[in-house]
Formats: sequence, C-alpha cells, structure tokens
Amino acid sequence: MKKVILKIILLLLLLILLAFSVLFFSGYKVFKDVTSKKSITQAIEKVRADEHFVKLENVAMDYKNAVIAVEDHRYYDHGAVDFIAIVRALVRNVKNKEFLEGGSTITQQTAKNLFFIEYETDDNVGKKVAEALISIQLEKNYSKNDILEIYMNSIYFGNGYYGIYDASMGYFGKEPKDLSLYESSMLAGIPNAPSLYAPTVNFDLTKSRQKKVVRDMQEYGYITESQALELENYINSIQEFNLPEKKTTTD
Repeated sequence: MKKVILKIILLLLLLILLAFSVLFFSGYKVFKDVTSKKSITQAIEKVRADEHFVKLENVAMDYKNAVIAVEDHRYYDHGAVDFIAIVRALVRNVKNKEFLEGGSTITQQTAKNLFFIEYETDDNVGKKVAEALISIQLEKNYSKNDILEIYMNSIYFGNGYYGIYDASMGYFGKEPKDLSLYESSMLAGIPNAPSLYAPTVNFDLTKSRQKKVVRDMQEYGYITESQALELENYINSIQEFNLPEKKTTTD
C-alpha cells in the first residue's frame, strides 16, 4: 500500500514538473520575442528620455505613498513576484466567485507597461510568465525606486494622459510635486482601470476607487484614522469634476 501511495505521489510530482516546464518554456519564448525587438535597457531609456519624465524626488510623497498602499503595499519587502499576494488574490477570487484582484506587483505592472501594452498573442499564460521573467531582470538591474519611477512615468491615467506629469497637469493643472493628499489619492486609483475610474468618465466610480485608496493608506500607516475620515468626507462633498482651464498665452 505504501509503495502505491509513493508511486502516486511521484507521478503527481512528475506531472507538476512537466506542467511547470511547459509553462516556463512558453513564457520564455514570449520573453525572447519581446526583448529581441527592444532590450530592457532600451525600454527604460525610452521612458527616461521623455521631456516630461519626472524623477521620484519631484513627486509628492502623498502620491508615492498612495500608489504603494493601493497597488503593492509590500513593494519594498518582496522580490519581483509576490507569491503571498498571488495566493491571497486567488483565495479572494475563488471565495467571491469573481475576479477581484490579480496579485501583480508594481514591478510586474511596469514590465507590462514597457513590453505588453501593444503586444498581441493568444498565449496569455505565456505572456504572464514573460512578465515575471522581465520583472526578475528589472529587479536584478534596477533599484526599487528606479522601477517605481519608471512605473509612475509609464502608466495610463485615462483622458489621453500617460505618465504622472501629464496626469497631474491635465487633471489638476499643477506639477506632480505640488499634488495634495486629495489629488494624490485620486490619481493613484485611476490606473487600475482608467476607462472606469478616470474622473472625466464616471466621477462616482472615481470617488469610490479613491476612497479605497484612502482606506488602504490608513490601513498601512500612511495617514491617520482622523485624516482618512476627513478626506473621505471631503471626497463625498465634491459633486462634480472639471478639468482646469488651459492657460493661454497672449502676444
């Protein structure tokens, strides 16, 4: 009986190893395909070469904290892939019988922004594995702050705004270093689904997402309970969103 059980266990381990190998080589094929067209270094330098590229020290601390709180609160504590977050997301999705969260780290999202926004393939699993492989290379060659900086400058905020500079100027008419806590919490929530959360699309959904950001900021110690309550009350008091008037120059 023990020999039968042992054989079953060995067979299962073999099948798991085989499945893992198939997934890995599928992802590695996608990885080689995308990085043969442009290297990771070239992708990074393209973002940095943008005239509106913003260094991390020139972004409001409230915005940085809001992004980490809502997107990847263990960002500075895990590697390229956060297996704890993946398991947590899987359990939550199964429990609620719907897809609520994906468990991707900021590094993985950066890899996606750099290589996979316009990449077309039917191999979605291979693409996710490739994202993980690129993420590992990113964390091997760049610091956490470097990656966060690239993330902020490459994400889409809706309304045609790519990167934190365009979003900050476009939505609020001010540079990223001057964003308030209210403005920071709104912008941090948009990239999760710009077609839904951009304030020019559905302001009620924007506010709902923004309050999620505020709750996460409180939970992870970036703001106090009283600050969170005051901010949520302020969010509730705003009934509509208007883009700032564009400055015009006169001769």
